[in-house]
This record gives sequence, C-alpha cells and structure tokens, in this order.
Amino acid sequence: MGDTPARSPLAPACFPDLGTIDGVEFASIAAGVKYAGRDDVMLVRLAPGTAIAGVFTRSSTRSAPVLDCQAKIGGTSDGGAAIIVNSGNANAFTGRNGTEATEAVTGAVADVLAIAQSRVFSSSTGVIGEPLPHARITDKLSALAAGLGGDNIKPAAHAIMTTDTFAKGATVTVEIDGNPVKITGIAKGSGMIAPDMATMLVYIFTDALVDQTVLQDMLAANNAVTFNAITVDSDTSTSDTVLLSATGISGVRIDAGNATFTGALQAVMRDLAHQVVRDGEGATKFVEVAVTGATTDRGAHIHALSIANSPLVKTAIAGEDPNWGRVVMAIGKSGAPADRDLISIRFGDVVVAVKGWVSPDYSEAAAAAHMKGENIVISVDLGLGTGHATVWTCDLTHGYIEINADYRS
Repeated sequence: MGDTPARSPLAPACFPDLGTIDGVEFASIAAGVKYAGRDDVMLVRLAPGTAIAGVFTRSSTRSAPVLDCQAKIGGTSDGGAAIIVNSGNANAFTGRNGTEATEAVTGAVADVLAIAQSRVFSSSTGVIGEPLPHARITDKLSALAAGLGGDNIKPAAHAIMTTDTFAKGATVTVEIDGNPVKITGIAKGSGMIAPDMATMLVYIFTDALVDQTVLQDMLAANNAVTFNAITVDSDTSTSDTVLLSATGISGVRIDAGNATFTGALQAVMRDLAHQVVRDGEGATKFVEVAVTGATTDRGAHIHALSIANSPLVKTAIAGEDPNWGRVVMAIGKSGAPADRDLISIRFGDVVVAVKGWVSPDYSEAAAAAHMKGENIVISVDLGLGTGHATVWTCDLTHGYIEINADYRS
C-alpha cells in the first residue's frame, strides 16, 4: 500500500490555496512508520491561548490517541498547544502498548516545543492491531520542530493520507464586525467511512477568538450535518477525530449564536466531508440522498442512511441502473416510520414514483441518463410529516474490493 493509488475521478482539479492562519504552524516529515519514501508525520504548533474543541468516534474499540484527546478536550492553558499525527498505523487495539506509545509521543512533543503535555493532541491512522513504532516519530521531532512554518499546510495534508488518492483542504474568509476572519481545514479519509464518524482525521483552524465551550458547541452542532452525514461503506473507524482550534489572534470575538461564523464553519466542514466521499475507495459517483416528509428529522436521517448504506442501492448506482425498487427496499428495512402508499421517489429531476406507485410520467430512459452522471441525487418524500435529512455517499465498485482485499500488504 505504499504506492500512490490512482487519483479519484471525483477529485477536485487541485489542492486549494489555503494561505496561512495566524498562530498556526505546520511541519511534515518521513518517519517510516509504515510507508517508504513519503512524509507520514505531521506536526502543528498553536499559539499560546488557543482554544481547542473536538468530536470523536463513538466506537467502543477507539484508539489510544482518541481516548487521550477526549481526556484533554476542555482543558485550558495560557501556554501553546500542538497536534501530532502519523499515518500508516492506527495505534488501535494495541492495549497498554498503545497507551504507552501515545504518552511517549505527546510527552516528547511537549518537551521539544516547551509546552504542557496536557496540551498536546495526537492522532494515528492506518492499520489496526499493530504496535506503533513510536520511536520513529520521536526521533524526528527535533527536525519537525525546526521545519515549522505557517505556509506548510499542503505537505502536512499529504502526510496524513493513507488510502486517500488526494489531499483534502478547504478555506473560507468572512467579514465579522468589519474584520476578516479565516477558517481553514484539512482532512484525510477514504474508506471505513460511516457516521460516528468515519475513518477520518480533520483539523480545522481559525484566527477568531472563541471561548472553548462555545467552540465545542459549534463544532458538535455542525458535525451532525456534515461529518456525521456521510458514509462510504457503513463501517465506523476506531480513530475518527475532528479538532477545531481557535487561536484568537485576529481579536475578533465570536459569541454563541453568531450565524455568520457558524455558517462559514459549516461550509468548511461540509466541503471537507464531501471531499472524503469523493475520495471513497473505488468511487465513481458522488451521491446525495435527501429525505423529506418524515415524522422527525431523526427518522429522516435513519431512512437516508439506510438508502445510502445499502449495498444493493450502491451497486445499482455503480452500474448506472435506476433500480428504484432497491430504494423502496432500503426504506422498508430502516426501522423508522414509513407508509408504503405515501412514498414518492425522484432520481434527479425525474419523478419515479408518486404516493406508493410508479409515476404515469416515469421515463426509464431519463432516469438512466441521470444515473450516467458523476453526481447522483436520490430524493424521497415519505408523506408523513416535516422531518428532513440529507446524507452523502458514493457508489460501490470492484475498486473498493481491490483496495481493501490487500490493505495490510
């Protein structure tokens, strides 16, 4: 798996120009954790006083770095902070060895950067069940620290990739009270992607001044409709981590309820979430599943995920087959309220079914034409209430099998 996989056909044309965020420096290096000939460790140094929020996988087998980050989130300090990430090894299902490796890495970062260990956050992504060779990381920390710079975010984004075919970044600048505020993020993720949250690492940075509790609430709320609304294969990772850091250097204070900032944050998170789906292992189609008319938003979300996670639906999409019967099947098995005789379905703009029966105007040719595109929209109205939800997924192809059949080799 050291070879670079072919770039996803759904990938953006290029990595965006993310510029710099005041108070954030990046460095990356090749430590040989698993991969040869490529950077596989990223270090981020954050200015003193930075507030950090986080959301994490709910897996009961979550990794040692995730548990360590969860224990540290909510703490405050006037000193600096740091994030250290390695690819190639998840440091998950590694028992006491995993805890010791995490402590060794975060402790060494603290020493090199002269900050508190309680302010060092770590992530690991890659193969599960293999001890992390943490000395390969700690041996490189002095060189990493020497290479820290505000304009090094692009190589840092590449260093955290595993089966990803492209590095993922997004940025938005908004004006608040006449002053510019910037929000920038990078992510990795391609497979083992499902809500709660995905095999996904995401690091978002802003120069806004935000109290930690407000930052945490904003991240959690936006996570529900972005990273917790994507799925590639219905498998939830042991390592999912989203960290949001606010350096405060712009001096622009953001209070709870600031719609401009919250909207910009959601835009960055949604962009990164969509990029993860567009890099789904073996993906050739980006799929939006929108459910309306449910009894509750939660019910709509359950139905949407049932459709998006169905192997039969996903393989039909891969085969460009407008098999709406599989959508009906997925609704019926979800467990959320539904009435067969009230369901309406559309593929793109093509009305397929109305109130439990095939539309008299249904055109198989028009539906098939929609399925040949790269961007597929499946819309379902349940006719029961006002609940609604949207999730995003991709198709299921032979490429997914090929990638995962030999992942450890």
